[in-house]
Amino acid sequence: MTLPKGYARDAALLALYAIGFVITHRIAAAWDGDGYYSLWFPAAGLRFALLWRAGARFTLPVALVELGMDVLTGAVLLTTSDWLMTVSAVVRPVFAYGLTVFAIRRLLRRMESRGVLFTAPMPFAVGSVLAPIAAALAAVPQALLRPDLTGVTDLRAVVLSLNAFAIGDLLGVLLVAPPLLWAADHVSGRNRFAIRRRKVRVLVEGAAVLAVGILLAVGLAWIGLGLQPAPVLVAIAWVGLRLGRFGAWCALLTVATIVLPFTAGEMTTAARLHLHLGLATLVVTGYLAGSFADAQVRAREDLARRDRLLFQAERLKTLRAMSVAVIHEISQPLSTLSIEARHLHESAADAPPEVAATAALIHAKATQLSELVRRLRRYGGRAVDEPTPLPVSALMDSVLALARPEVSAAGVTLSVSRGDEDLVVLGQEVELAQAMMNLIRNAAQACGPSGEVTLAAEQEGDLVRLSVQNTCLPGQPAQPGMGVGTLIARAIVEAHGGTLVRVTEQSGRVRATIALPLVGEPG
Repeated sequence: MTLPKGYARDAALLALYAIGFVITHRIAAAWDGDGYYSLWFPAAGLRFALLWRAGARFTLPVALVELGMDVLTGAVLLTTSDWLMTVSAVVRPVFAYGLTVFAIRRLLRRMESRGVLFTAPMPFAVGSVLAPIAAALAAVPQALLRPDLTGVTDLRAVVLSLNAFAIGDLLGVLLVAPPLLWAADHVSGRNRFAIRRRKVRVLVEGAAVLAVGILLAVGLAWIGLGLQPAPVLVAIAWVGLRLGRFGAWCALLTVATIVLPFTAGEMTTAARLHLHLGLATLVVTGYLAGSFADAQVRAREDLARRDRLLFQAERLKTLRAMSVAVIHEISQPLSTLSIEARHLHESAADAPPEVAATAALIHAKATQLSELVRRLRRYGGRAVDEPTPLPVSALMDSVLALARPEVSAAGVTLSVSRGDEDLVVLGQEVELAQAMMNLIRNAAQACGPSGEVTLAAEQEGDLVRLSVQNTCLPGQPAQPGMGVGTLIARAIVEAHGGTLVRVTEQSGRVRATIALPLVGEPG
């Protein structure tokens, strides 16, 4: 018996995580202190990267893997009477991380792209800072009620211990998770964390600013003012704002490479905590600054894309006006020509065969041109400006003809449920087709390859509901964009007296439903 492909992939991913967790957990032992959590915990970065990539649904499997590895390696013992409390201490941070990832993703779906704070990649940066803090706060009740388990017996020691917990996880998440996710995106081809090219001058500037900051900090320590993180903090913030996340992470890695080997040696816990607190401040500031810079760039790109769409819409509006004028100019003489061609064809019935054939050809060509102009007037003339009775089945046929090639090229399956074939609405076919195409295109882009989009029509009272629903693979990231397509679709639908509702289900599926009033069949 073989496991389905999705389960086999998840099992392989958890097996790799188990190996990585053991390795990174062993590495963290060099920064342990008596009664303190590890002040450098790279396993937290591995944990956050997996949950962010695969989704909060992996929370329970990850908790079980960590518990199993801790038991197998002897890191925790379940033979004591406090085994339940021990299990809680092991799995509690995982659930705090999973809850944070779930909350950030849910908030992201609600916010969509309404502000820079939740423009990619800011959600990841915010989540990577909040998750360690949430895990440390979750440990407060046990630390206060059972201080004997953590080795601290007074309130001051409890506070220091929990601070160490948060600091170690912060360093682990922000130094380990980004490169893991970059590597995963590169392998999978998603490229959500694409590194932006920078001018050599800007790179040299960033390196020089960082070097000056480090030298100033060393100089202040040398003259007896102690190790001051302010110069390095300003330098890393500068690098992040100028070079984005990747530049900030490289600067942070440089500083961490200097600090972490030094603090892994013989040192008092208080001194190590002081140095790692300063390093955590640098890491949080630098990565948030870099993420904000990248979010600003993404927002400007989305605004530029919106401006291009608006410019294109203006061009199309101008072309439509020109086409209406041209159609109006040629429709009258062409109508006369078609009538005369019909008369010629009828009159040439008794003429020689050559004349009759020529008359028939003229009549056929004139009829084709008249039909072409009639269609052009339908799409560019009064038929576009004035709503007409429109069968829903005909509307769906028009949409499917447009959507199938585009959806197939994206590797997405498009399925259809037509419902009653006699449903009729009052509307403009071209505009309603455009609204539905926008929704289908958004759904296909959100799914990515191997996804499925369903188009359905059903009657509900005196309304017809046209729904577009996508079914995405688990862990599919949110796609960037300004939501212009949905806004245009909503404007079209509301102009037709209908509504557009977009709902995200608990399973992650997104359903957009257009509700339009029904009318009688066209006469």
